[in-house]
Amino acid sequence: MIIVDTALAQREASANPIRVGLIGAGFQGSGIGLQIMTATPGMRLCAVANRNLDAAIGVFDQAGIQPGRCETRREIEDAIAAGQPVVTEDAVALAGADGLDAIIEVTGSVEFAARVVLEAIENGKHVIQMNAELDGTVGPILKVKADQAGVIYSFSDGDQPGVQMNLYRFVKGLGVKPVLCGNIKGLHDPYRNPTTQESFAKRWGQKPAMVASFADGTKISFEQAIVANGTGMQVARRGMLGPDFSGGDPGAPQVPIEETVSAFEPHLDPDGPGLVDYVVGARPGPGVFVLGTLEHPRQRHYLELYKLGKGPYYCFYTPYHLCHFEVPTSVARAVLFQDPVLTPAGGPKVGVIALAKKSLAEGETIQEFGGFEVYGVAENIDAIRRDNLLPIGLALGCTLARPVAKDAPLTFDDVVIPTDRLIDRLYAEQEREFTYQ
Repeated sequence: MIIVDTALAQREASANPIRVGLIGAGFQGSGIGLQIMTATPGMRLCAVANRNLDAAIGVFDQAGIQPGRCETRREIEDAIAAGQPVVTEDAVALAGADGLDAIIEVTGSVEFAARVVLEAIENGKHVIQMNAELDGTVGPILKVKADQAGVIYSFSDGDQPGVQMNLYRFVKGLGVKPVLCGNIKGLHDPYRNPTTQESFAKRWGQKPAMVASFADGTKISFEQAIVANGTGMQVARRGMLGPDFSGGDPGAPQVPIEETVSAFEPHLDPDGPGLVDYVVGARPGPGVFVLGTLEHPRQRHYLELYKLGKGPYYCFYTPYHLCHFEVPTSVARAVLFQDPVLTPAGGPKVGVIALAKKSLAEGETIQEFGGFEVYGVAENIDAIRRDNLLPIGLALGCTLARPVAKDAPLTFDDVVIPTDRLIDRLYAEQEREFTYQ
């Protein structure tokens, strides 16, 4: 949004910057902190919370800033009031601390992140997150709580779901009806795991399991689920269509995204709610695309003149997503304009369920996203409820109560769920709130 830079410049000129707390100092958190400190006038990074304090200090080190260390909420609040940047191990204390306008949550966790996000919302702070796993599991109920508190709960720009929503709004604003929101991938193999992805992860300074969750389809399933929940769209089938033009070779020449439209056309319904999906082996990767349709013959004539083809479906795309570079803009949109980048429009339309990555034995424990036990696929909420399917966001930490065959979906009856988890309470509350919508 071009108006954001002007609004931020005005906040800088008036010495009234947006004050931000960052939860998580990993790969993305570090980049977000750097972007705020070096390229975002009108915004200040006041505090960073992380379990490893050295990593939190490292965020500030990138800009030559020496932060103080705080252990309590009161100490954090005093430092913010004094204009002293700080680090802390206590993310909940930071999320609740007075003096902050917004919290950026970028931990990649679910249970822990839910506590932090709730604390921020209950203490009147806007929440901008890069956590599709949390959002795709309990985002709708967190949005309800944010609405009740009068704050914004939003996914961030720069990551593919946020970029899709920006493009969706742009296309809709042209008078073109979006019928599919799509993600472009280079690889999809549901059996990838931390071992297979170890060398790639080491090269880029990332965690092997996180990288595996990209490759095995879990991440894209969450990303497309939250786009569905923000637009009211659904999936064409369990796991989405996901046409693969690479022949299984990530290094194969990519086809233009416009050439993939025919693979989706049989499933498109101009009168339906629309679909979320993805394609493998297309360019411009790693971008996003929206397919839309337009009925007025004169307007279709103009689109053909402007090189978008004859229709009936027109392909719009954004050729990149710049992750941490664009997150500060998301914060500004929330704080200055009460405009979420991407937030649930109501109850869940699509969720992400757990499928067995191998034959699972009784007593095994599901460890992590992208791990050795399960992978996630997108499914419409009606089917999830009808078949008692287990969301993968609830599956972590669960123990198998009985064997499950490879590639079979897990149900709630297949596992023993740990006791007294916030994520389970939030999911149950979400179901009570929205089951009959």
